[in-house]
Amino acid sequence: MRIVSLIASSTEIVCALGLREQLVGRSHECDYPPEVKDLPVCTQPKFAEGTSYQIDERVKAILQEGLSVYRVEAGVLDRLAPDVVITQTQCDVCAVSLADVEAAVCAMIGSQPRIVALEPNALEDIFADVGKVAAALQVPERGDRLVAELRARLQAVQERAAEMIERPTVACIEWIEPLMAAGNWMPELVELAGGRSIVGVAGQHAPWMSWDELVELDPDVIIALPCGFDISRTRRELPPLTGRPGWSNLRAVANGRAYVADGNQFFNRPGPRVAEALEIMAEMLHPGAFDFGHRDTGWQPL
Repeated sequence: MRIVSLIASSTEIVCALGLREQLVGRSHECDYPPEVKDLPVCTQPKFAEGTSYQIDERVKAILQEGLSVYRVEAGVLDRLAPDVVITQTQCDVCAVSLADVEAAVCAMIGSQPRIVALEPNALEDIFADVGKVAAALQVPERGDRLVAELRARLQAVQERAAEMIERPTVACIEWIEPLMAAGNWMPELVELAGGRSIVGVAGQHAPWMSWDELVELDPDVIIALPCGFDISRTRRELPPLTGRPGWSNLRAVANGRAYVADGNQFFNRPGPRVAEALEIMAEMLHPGAFDFGHRDTGWQPL
């Protein structure tokens, strides 16, 4: 079976199912496990990199015109002749849209692959998508095992976190300029790790928020994990937030409980490494009780 994965999370799912050798193509964002970087790239963004503000403005302008943020390389896809193409319908900003993939597949001459579209909005959806991919790739029993392993890892963290006396209030920041809180599965991770999510609703898209709202909430913990950014990129983008008058007076900042985390590799990818994401969250919320070895690579004090 020839598989093309057009989202980073599904690439990780395919590899976790033991089917790396059947992957023949990837998206421009698929970079884990590292060996997938050698695969042909089937998508590209339609704009160059910029600051958080510039990216937001460009994306909004493209979407207002009814256009797509990304381009599917139909010619590459045709040459690869996949049997299965995995994409998503969860967010048109995060990856290629289903409509783009369908249009590219319709233009293909050599084959008519099956399209598998994922829509992960909450933790249970992530588990369901693992099963969906496994079923489409004809290894349902591997999907069941992988889901069972992930559930066990999450439960182990949840049970330890439940023993914590303190449950800090937490604000996870998914975009810096303009300010956006984290939604979807992020509030669930906060709760499982022994915190109280005070912005964002589980299963719903990330909400915009104002600086005044953040000040009024004054959370015990602030975690910056912008979508698509690693730790070093996040640090470069933070001045519009950390330079605001009153930033140092926020409870989380004054108490040394403001953090940066690798949103790109862990928190924005609804796949197998959601288990690592929960471990990282637990380390940040309860550093004296959890140590999985993710400090510095998965998260750092701000």
